[in-house]
Amino acid sequence: MADLKDHVNDASISRLATAVSRVHPAFPAADFTAAAGRGLEPLALKQRVSAVAAQLAVFLPQPFPHAARVLREAVAASPLDMWSGWPATDYVAVHGLGHPDDALPTLASLTPHATAEFAIRPYLATHPERTLAQLHAWATDPDQHLRRLASEGSRPRLPWASRVPMLADPQVTLPVLDRLHDDPELYVRRSVANHLNDITKDHPDVALATARRWAATGGEGTAWVIRHALRSLVKQGHPEALGLLGFDHGADVAVTGLTVTPGTLPIGGQVTIAFTLTADTGVRAAVDYVVHHAGARGPRAPKVFKLTTADLEPGLPRQVTRRHTFQHVSVRRLYPGPHRIDIQVNGRVLAGAEITLHDSH
Repeated sequence: MADLKDHVNDASISRLATAVSRVHPAFPAADFTAAAGRGLEPLALKQRVSAVAAQLAVFLPQPFPHAARVLREAVAASPLDMWSGWPATDYVAVHGLGHPDDALPTLASLTPHATAEFAIRPYLATHPERTLAQLHAWATDPDQHLRRLASEGSRPRLPWASRVPMLADPQVTLPVLDRLHDDPELYVRRSVANHLNDITKDHPDVALATARRWAATGGEGTAWVIRHALRSLVKQGHPEALGLLGFDHGADVAVTGLTVTPGTLPIGGQVTIAFTLTADTGVRAAVDYVVHHAGARGPRAPKVFKLTTADLEPGLPRQVTRRHTFQHVSVRRLYPGPHRIDIQVNGRVLAGAEITLHDSH
């Protein structure tokens, strides 16, 4: 499987060059393509994007308002994709800051082809009032990509993006989310849910109050947003978040017969987790399992994995089985040693077992 960075390549650069040259014949497409493709091989993804954007700054006509108009016309005539369009949004992010009235409409033209969620961040930092007003306008735009940009570009913890200090205050962006939480498009609602989930990490009380307010007036789309937005709090066993979703934190549920097999396995191996749930009364149960990984210097913070949601009937056992693979991933290296797996129901740990990992060689 190719690395993401490999999508920014000679083909994507050529596609961008072709789009620009079709509306601006003076654009030296061949020279741009050669210069932008030179030296990409050792660069990471965002470095490649920045390198291509830097060459756009060299070859596009000046001043910036002229270049911005060319980009708007280019993308209208020749649709781009994420990899050919991302350098264009990056160019606008860097070189358009002195011209927000030209830059923001250009990002609006580009984002249906290559999301401008990263490119909007410098404008929020440098021109906060102007850019927030634009986000409010985009939140009611017929184009779903612009509605999503209003939410995604202003997320306080947007992955891979620069932090914007004012976005740490949830009151800055909640008016935008208020317009979007019951959007007809899942693409937009997913962004709203992720945005509110960001807020739960720093301002859980504000996020919960917002979820309660939306739940009182929202439709089926809003219900999905709330479930997805509160996922981090649910994994933490937050009683109020669980209650909002219909789970009783104090419900009397028993976990019996827990087995995690095999008890010793190599890194890269798989265990089977099996147990039985029972309750004396009808209970809606959010069932997770929690892995406590061994680290290089002792136990790491636990990692919670969603297991199932079950409607338990009085006295009727429910068997649950799940396989889990202990393998290295890009954000988590595994170490040999003791690891613990806990079973968490409605936010409470009810059973646990230990296994041991060893090197596979």
